[in-house]
Amino acid sequence: MSSDIQSTFINAAVASAVAISTAAGVANNAALTLTANPYVTDFPRKITITSAADDSGISFTVVGLNESGTAITETVTGANSGVATSANYYSSVTSITAVGDPAGNVSAGTANDVFATIFGGRMRLQGLYAVNTATAGTITFRDTSPTGTIRMQFNTVGSATSSEYPDVPDDGLLFVGGGFLDYSAANMSSITLFYA
Repeated sequence: MSSDIQSTFINAAVASAVAISTAAGVANNAALTLTANPYVTDFPRKITITSAADDSGISFTVVGLNESGTAITETVTGANSGVATSANYYSSVTSITAVGDPAGNVSAGTANDVFATIFGGRMRLQGLYAVNTATAGTITFRDTSPTGTIRMQFNTVGSATSSEYPDVPDDGLLFVGGGFLDYSAANMSSITLFYA
């Protein structure tokens, strides 16, 4: 007797403030120099723009593809000697352009916020095996999109390399528009998901 159970493995890298563009001066209304063009993320994730000085009076235009591969453009307000984070998840970035004159060096990178696809169509989650990091957090399972219905959540344990194998009801958990995982790479090292 054969099984129709499939699996997917998700292990996103931790955040990097300079993965997309290393710290450098940026001219008035100029584009940041990307480390690759397009810059392709390991999994769709939010991106960060780090300002060495006060850029709170300007913004940055981010152009790329979202978690489903659709072209998006987003305006991110600069930070005052800190980090500004995008609202959207990006599977790739083709440009980041200052709208105004940055006051100091600027870099762009990846945040810990990850939105990963379990399966893009109708599916039933049958089980999962997660490996924790040293920091506890909440893992969210969504239907259809990053703002879709939350179908399940569970909290990780703040114990590096410990593992969890939460129970899933016998018939599985139904996702009508696709199953997606919304989490922080700071809270979970990896996860294997079983679905049909």
